[in-house]
Amino acid sequence: MGVAHRAHRGRPLLALLALLPLAACSPYADAERDVDAGGRGLAKLNPAPKQAYELVLTLKDAPGPFAIVEGVAQYDASNYADCGRILPATGTAGRITSQESFTLRKIGENEYRGTFYLDRMLDEDYYGRGACHWTLTGVGAMLRATTGEADTRFLTFVDKKRMDTGSQLTRYYPRADYPRIEEITGYGASGKEDPSSYRADLRDALFSTTTTVQKLMP
Repeated sequence: MGVAHRAHRGRPLLALLALLPLAACSPYADAERDVDAGGRGLAKLNPAPKQAYELVLTLKDAPGPFAIVEGVAQYDASNYADCGRILPATGTAGRITSQESFTLRKIGENEYRGTFYLDRMLDEDYYGRGACHWTLTGVGAMLRATTGEADTRFLTFVDKKRMDTGSQLTRYYPRADYPRIEEITGYGASGKEDPSSYRADLRDALFSTTTTVQKLMP
């Protein structure tokens, strides 16, 4: 089970990220209650992060305005098998993970920028088995037409490997999914990298997000 699943107030940004809660049993029950209330449990933020990066999100042919545009950085304890709590049911340690949101500022009509940090999480010993070492898994964004939970969540995510190569990511989404799909509440639309993979009748009715990540000089 995870030590630092940060609940995002009932609306996870990235549908593909399965975050795990803290153990309910003592002595970790208080930490799980904190997670349930929107906290990060036992995990703490680095009070003085230094490894800053910038995410640049560019929209093209957007179907309308977006009231919510949020950034999120995903962190995992790389050595969770050695530092995590042993689960009685399996005899092994569970994954330790956290999502940390950051602000995306609107710079132009179709551009947003925000700063996140590789060293945002503080390495600590949570279970008496040695310090857990946090690493960035990836970074992304969520866009939604309004604050209504029923609206489609348009998602994009750049993993750390792609981030390190400096390669930008463009994903395409059907304009018809904006602002919502009536039959599906809060649908998470991950889009596709190849617009030709959509049906022919949709290919001329797409919009895109392009995500670029760059290191900021100190």
